Amino acid sequence: MNSVLIAILVMVILSLCRLNVILALFIGALIGGLVSGMGVEEVIGVFTGGIVNGAEIALSYALLGGFAALIAYSGITDVMVDKILSVLNSSKTTKARVIAKVSLVVTLLVISMISQNLIPVHIAFIPILIPPLISLFNELQLDRRLLAIVMTFGLTFTYAVLPFGYGQIFQNTIVTSFANAGSTIEFGDVAPNMLIPALGFAAGLILAFFYYRKPRKYLNQESELSSERVKVSTKTLVTAAIAIIVTFTVQFFTDSMIFGALGGIMVFFLSMQFKWADLDRELVNGIKIMAYIGMVMLAANGFAGVITATDDVLPLVNSISDSLGNNKAFIVMGMLLVGLVVTMGIGSSFATLPIIAAIFVPMGTELGLSIAAIIAIVGTAGVLGDAGSPASDSTLGPTAGLNVDGQHDHIWDTCVPTFIFLNIPVLITGFIGGMIL
Repeated sequence: MNSVLIAILVMVILSLCRLNVILALFIGALIGGLVSGMGVEEVIGVFTGGIVNGAEIALSYALLGGFAALIAYSGITDVMVDKILSVLNSSKTTKARVIAKVSLVVTLLVISMISQNLIPVHIAFIPILIPPLISLFNELQLDRRLLAIVMTFGLTFTYAVLPFGYGQIFQNTIVTSFANAGSTIEFGDVAPNMLIPALGFAAGLILAFFYYRKPRKYLNQESELSSERVKVSTKTLVTAAIAIIVTFTVQFFTDSMIFGALGGIMVFFLSMQFKWADLDRELVNGIKIMAYIGMVMLAANGFAGVITATDDVLPLVNSISDSLGNNKAFIVMGMLLVGLVVTMGIGSSFATLPIIAAIFVPMGTELGLSIAAIIAIVGTAGVLGDAGSPASDSTLGPTAGLNVDGQHDHIWDTCVPTFIFLNIPVLITGFIGGMIL
C-alpha cells in the first residue's frame, strides 16, 4: 500500500480518536516513512528539517498571540463588547439577538474574505480579533463550529476564485504548473473555470448556517488573554487603534506577520500609557496561549516534509490513473480524490498544485478533456483538503482564536465540520465542472 496514503490515514484516524494532533502527525510521519523504506534516523532527520520550514509561521502566531493579549489589556475590545451587550440588554427580544448574531457572522465572513486580497494579512487577524470577542459569542450562544466554517470559507473560497492577493499567487501557481507540464494557459483562464467548483464552498456555507443555527452553550469563564484590565481612557483606546493599524500596515508592506506583530507591540511599549512590567506580563501570557498552535504548525511542516521525501506522491497519482481505465467520470473523480488526500496530508493547496498538475495535465490532454475542464480539475484537486486538514493554517487559524478558553476542539469542532460542509460540496461541484466544461 502507498506510504503517503498510510501516513495520512494514520494521522487522520489518530486525530479523530482524540490523540494529541502533534503526536498523531509524528506517528503518521514515522509509519509512512518506514513503509516507504526510510530508516528511523532518516525519518527523524527529515521531520526535523521540515520543522525549520514552519518556524516563521509558528513565531508569527506566538507574537500575534502576545499582541492580542495587549489589545485585550488595553480595553478597546471591552468597550466594543460592552456596547453590543448594552444594546442586547436594553432590547431583550429574540429579534435583537438574531440581528446581533447575523451581524457578527457576516462581519467575520467579510473580514475573512478581505484578508486574502483587499488587505492580504491571511490568518493574522484571527488571534487579534477573535479571542477578545469570545465572551460576546458565549452571551449570544453562537455555535463556534459555524464560526470556524465561516472563517475557513473566507480563507479558501477567496483565493480559489478572486485573482488578487493570495488568489493571484494560487492562480499563478496553476499557470506555472501547467507550463511545467507542457501546456500553456493564460492567467485569465483560471478564475472563470474555477467558478463552478467554488459554488460548492457557497452551498456548504449556506447549509452550515442552517445546521448550526441553534444556540450552543459554553461556560462563561474569564478569558485567558488577560488577568486584569487597565482603566480605559481615550489615550489607551487611541494607542490600541494605532497599534492595530501599524500591525496590518507593516505586514502589508513587509509581507511578514512577525514584523507586523512586532510593530504593533512596540506601539504599546513606546506609548508610555502602560507600565512596561504589566505589558511584559500580558505579552508572555498571550505568547503562551498561542504556543500550542505554533507547535502544531511545526509538526505539520515536519509531516509534510516526510510525505514529500517518501517520493510516493507521484506513484499514488499514477496508480490511481492506471486503475481508472478510460471512464471519464471515474478519472475525474479519481483525480479529485487524489488531490484531497495529498492536500490533507501536506496541509497546503499551493504546495499540492505542482505535484498533481505534473500528472493530471498530460493525462487530461491524452483523454481528450478540454483545457477548461483540466483547469477546473487541477484547481479543485489543489484546493480540496485545505479546509478540513488538521495540518492546514486554514483550520489551525480558526482554532487558535476560538479555543482561547479551551472549549473548542481542533479536530471535532474545526476540521470535521469544515471537511463536511466545505470539502464534500466542493468535491461534488468540482466533479460537475470537470464533466461539463
